[in-house]
Amino acid sequence: QVQLVESGGGLVQPGGSLRLSCTASGSSFSIGVMEWYRRGPGKQRELVATAFSGGTTNYADSVKGRFTISRDNFKKTVYLQMNSLKPEGTAVYYCYANILYRGYWGQGTQVTVSS
Repeated sequence: QVQLVESGGGLVQPGGSLRLSCTASGSSFSIGVMEWYRRGPGKQRELVATAFSGGTTNYADSVKGRFTISRDNFKKTVYLQMNSLKPEGTAVYYCYANILYRGYWGQGTQVTVSS
């Protein structure tokens, strides 16, 4: 059974940095697209960043220049480096992976940006 396990969330002050990780297990197949989403309090889930298997990346306008998504295909891990965090970045962050045309979600990790 495929599982995605996230880590790296926590409390950080505005302007600070965090690095999220998400590792897939339970499948021997290569992973297609890997993404990070977030859902803030009282908000809808939004796509934050995408990393395609070939190396192309995309970002939401709200995080461009501050967040960096990367992946290690051998480790089946996707990362999200978040710099210059803002209070509006407070949310539960979820990773998503597509494996053989099926989508899988992690359990989420809380990020709180507050002084």
